[in-house]
Amino acid sequence: MAENEADVGETRKDPVPQKKPKWNSFALACAILASMTSILLGYDIGVMSGATIYIKEDLKVSDVKIEILSGIINLYSPIGSFIAGRTSDWIGRRYTIVLACVIFFLGAILMGYSPNYAFLMIGRFVAGIGIGFAFLIAPVYTSEISPTSSRGFLTSLPEVFLNGGILIGYISNYGFSKLPLHLGWRLMLGISAIPSLFLAIAVLAMPESPRWLVAKGRLGEATQVLYKISLSKQEAQQRLADIKETAGIPQNDNHDVVSLPNHKKQGEGVWQELFLYHTPAVRHIFIASLGIHFFAQATGIDAVVLYSPRIFEKAGIKSNRNKLLATVAVGFVKTSSILVATFLLDRVGRRVLLLTSVSGLILSLVTLAVSLTIIDHSDTTIKWAIGLSIAAVLSYAGTFSIGSGPITWVYSSEIFPLRLRAQGVAVGAVVNRVTSGVITMTFLSLSNAITIGGAFFLFAGIAVTAWIFHYTMLPETRGKTLEEIEGSFGNFCRKNNNSATAKGVNNQIQLELSDQ
Repeated sequence: MAENEADVGETRKDPVPQKKPKWNSFALACAILASMTSILLGYDIGVMSGATIYIKEDLKVSDVKIEILSGIINLYSPIGSFIAGRTSDWIGRRYTIVLACVIFFLGAILMGYSPNYAFLMIGRFVAGIGIGFAFLIAPVYTSEISPTSSRGFLTSLPEVFLNGGILIGYISNYGFSKLPLHLGWRLMLGISAIPSLFLAIAVLAMPESPRWLVAKGRLGEATQVLYKISLSKQEAQQRLADIKETAGIPQNDNHDVVSLPNHKKQGEGVWQELFLYHTPAVRHIFIASLGIHFFAQATGIDAVVLYSPRIFEKAGIKSNRNKLLATVAVGFVKTSSILVATFLLDRVGRRVLLLTSVSGLILSLVTLAVSLTIIDHSDTTIKWAIGLSIAAVLSYAGTFSIGSGPITWVYSSEIFPLRLRAQGVAVGAVVNRVTSGVITMTFLSLSNAITIGGAFFLFAGIAVTAWIFHYTMLPETRGKTLEEIEGSFGNFCRKNNNSATAKGVNNQIQLELSDQ
């Protein structure tokens, strides 16, 4: 076969250069399967927005207890993310995904069979641990198997499935709302056990991350995986060389199994390097990761998604069925927007898309705040303000999903060096979930204290701060290998500082000339 191909090559006078393929179907399949774990979190967010209406009525609980029930899972999930960061370095990325699905399966069963509020909180705790596992490991695994040319698209898939899960949760609310009160909300929560069990089995068919295999000294297995997930043999060899260099393995060491130096073993000394003995580049990376996760949630996305029925009620929609139907529209907008974002990430770039997205958030939040304030201070029905507030909610959901939502996970999962990646992303996930928990557990109380319009004015102010942070702290990473990205940090800050200094010097010279 090889000889025939060689003969054909020799008889061809003008060989046509082959265009490098953009997609690797095996890497795409693995990324999709790993990213589907994000459906679990998305479904939980979406389904709780409607389920709480019926839980409050059935279990006779207060708004404060509903706030705690809705948001507490975001304080439980960081525990899972912290454990997953260590577990993924210990047993591997693949088995950590399996463990996430199993834990969430148990939590869903407990929630579905909850006889009272206390038992329901226990189910939320178990499900929260599983969500924390999945929240961390899906973007880490996906970024590590993705070819550079399609890494933005593939690493955004967890956010795609998260939004798909939210939409399914909204539809589940609407569908099960026709059932008897005591049964409807329990089915809404318990049915999520089915996809988690399916995923736990399906994930076993995926290969392990090649970067984790190299970090464990298993070069032979890593090489085989890289040949499967790369666009060409040359790219696979280059990726292996880059990973070996990062792991401190000599390039001429081609044994199937190698012994790593103690200081290069993955997971050791990570916390000291992240928090205490970091280089300027690592410090910049760490701050960038924490900031992008904080602002993604502090601008209020989970408040809008989780309490959208309450927002629509404030806007003038009174029927529970109509409120749930309106939330389905939010789910469709979020899902369609995230699909658009996946195709722009590797074309437009992370930085431009993120800044554009946050600009849209600012405009949407100000519009929503103004329209809800007008409605709140009016004794009559103002149809244009109702329509404007609904449009602002949809605009907010769309602009978040087209940039800030997916880029948060794409960016944070690709900027950390290999030795720090799992636990670095784990810290970002903790910030993400804790911020979300604080927002969701205080939104109703905040709205009662400063009005719902005032709450969204506050979110708008945070969004302005977010835009400034992203502009000054986040360099572009599109088209760079994971091993090249570390060099973009530190230099980016110095470049910005030098530009600012140069601008200041030029301004000073102009002032002196004008004085003369």
